[in-house]
Amino acid sequence: MTIAQNFASKFAVAFVAVAMIFSMFASAVSAQESSEDLQKTINDLLAQVAALQAGMDSTTTTTTTTTTSCDVPMAPLTMGAQGGGVTGLQNILIADGHAIAAGATGYFGAQTKAALASWQAANGVAPAAGYYGPITMAAMQADCTPATEDEDEDEDDSSSDELSGEGTLDVFEIDDASDTDVQEGAEDAEIAELTLEATDGDIELSRMEIALTSPGSEDPWDVFETITLWVDGDMIAEVTADDEDEYLNENDGTLRFSDIGLVLMEDEEVEIIVGATVQGDVDGTLPAAWSLGVEEVRYFDADGVADDDNSTDDINTSASADFDIVVEGDGEELTFSLGDNNPESTDILVDTDDSTDGVTILEYTIEAEEGDIEINELWVRLETGTALTSAVIDDVMLVIDGEEFDNEATTTGGTSDDYAFDIDGDVVIDMDEEITVEVVVDFKSTDDGSAYANAGETIKASVTSALADATDAEGADDVLAGAISGAAVGDVHNLVSEGIVVPVDGFTSEVDTLGTNDDIGEFTLEFEVTAVEGDFYITENAAPASTSPSNGVGYTVTGGNAVITDSLTSTADEDTAGVFTVQEGETETFTLVVTINPVAAGSFRVSLDEVNYSTNTNGVTGAIGYVPTPVSDFRTATKSVN
Repeated sequence: MTIAQNFASKFAVAFVAVAMIFSMFASAVSAQESSEDLQKTINDLLAQVAALQAGMDSTTTTTTTTTTSCDVPMAPLTMGAQGGGVTGLQNILIADGHAIAAGATGYFGAQTKAALASWQAANGVAPAAGYYGPITMAAMQADCTPATEDEDEDEDDSSSDELSGEGTLDVFEIDDASDTDVQEGAEDAEIAELTLEATDGDIELSRMEIALTSPGSEDPWDVFETITLWVDGDMIAEVTADDEDEYLNENDGTLRFSDIGLVLMEDEEVEIIVGATVQGDVDGTLPAAWSLGVEEVRYFDADGVADDDNSTDDINTSASADFDIVVEGDGEELTFSLGDNNPESTDILVDTDDSTDGVTILEYTIEAEEGDIEINELWVRLETGTALTSAVIDDVMLVIDGEEFDNEATTTGGTSDDYAFDIDGDVVIDMDEEITVEVVVDFKSTDDGSAYANAGETIKASVTSALADATDAEGADDVLAGAISGAAVGDVHNLVSEGIVVPVDGFTSEVDTLGTNDDIGEFTLEFEVTAVEGDFYITENAAPASTSPSNGVGYTVTGGNAVITDSLTSTADEDTAGVFTVQEGETETFTLVVTINPVAAGSFRVSLDEVNYSTNTNGVTGAIGYVPTPVSDFRTATKSVN
């Protein structure tokens, strides 16, 4: 458009506007009761003319075309009108803060008239009678904020909010929520899932009427506070449900969501979650059954044509989402299980002269279901091998989210003691969440008081099902033993202050078959031995553990009868023939080879069960048995031998 064309166009608009303004002058004058009122009307009209002239004047300094940020409909519009023009007018009024309870419905009713009259009074249009004529149209045009085309290009050009086509609602399905028990006092609890899809174009969902019914004839306004609609975690609509006057039909419990404004793009499925906030002290007997149905929805297509749909799929049928209102605290549970980072069986090096502190020997989780649960007391069992727990353990604590809790009481059971921890409500597990609990032990030195064995001692922590049941916790009410399940049993750990260590990460194995018919199996187990606080001696003897070897290594063959031969070699020096020396602080590699000639074909495997060591150079006197744990980490794969 040229400058001349642009100017001519604006001049024509201004001329028409002035003509329309003065054509209404007589009626405006007759409506005034005083000269002061008349003068105000004249001033308002002149201000509107000036606004239009300002737009004309701007054409002399720029060639940039402009668009308005609001779509002002053509006049006239009055009571009873309907269509896209009415929708546009309603959107302008709502955006400017003049409420229309029913939303942008496309129908010019009493609410729209009142909102328009409010806008006219606020913007100096007289008379403020709620009639949309040329004067009001010109005032709205003047009130629009111009935006250059260049600015429009910088904005998101997505058309997701721009409707196209003559869309209709093709799918409307109602399903139960994932959890059909809703506790009294729950906030925005899911009570239904709605699935919608449009076809032949896009549509905008404007309103929805739902029905809340109960076979027990309870009144919904005595049960619910609000009902909400959610899409992708965002609330798109809310209606008050605790006021009887809000219900369109009290007998059917019908509520209306207005001004939803949800756009359904063609052929794209949308899921709406219906949520409910339930009153905290529901009258009547619980649990109480409830159903949610949908009576009608209204939507608009791209042309602003409204459709009141009461027949698509599950709308206005017996289809419903069913749920129960239950007593607060109903179904609350605690579940115990091993944590993902629970420490596997390992060798714990303990000091001979001082305590060894802060060793985590168990990690477990507690999950809360159906409510937030407060923890008051937890129990853990600690077990040693041969020494009393009191001789081994200096202190034990629980660590929960960085906070430490010391044990308050202990049962005396010799090598198996149960420890109680006073949490005192300082830990709350949110519904459907879990906490991680670490069991941390301080070990006494082996020379402290009643010393425990320098080698062969073990430690294990667990939360048995009985100890889990003994947990003191409360949600809406006390969480009783029947609502607590699971257990957490940790691995056995070796305590070493003086002796050998056989680490699991130093173990490897290989299997193979020999002979022309693969009728002989060869199983090779390679492991490392580290000496702690001294030199230690291991004979080259190897024998099945079933024979209780007093020196060397013991192993087990599983799979059937067979003729077995074995050999044990090492990188360690043999200062004495047939005896390997592992010097203090050094690590040596040992290789056990077991050959199996089965009586009958079968599948075989070999496990390392025991390593016997001695402080005597002969490797036999006073030999101490070290048991690698867990056994499952110190064995070969299974091999079929013909």
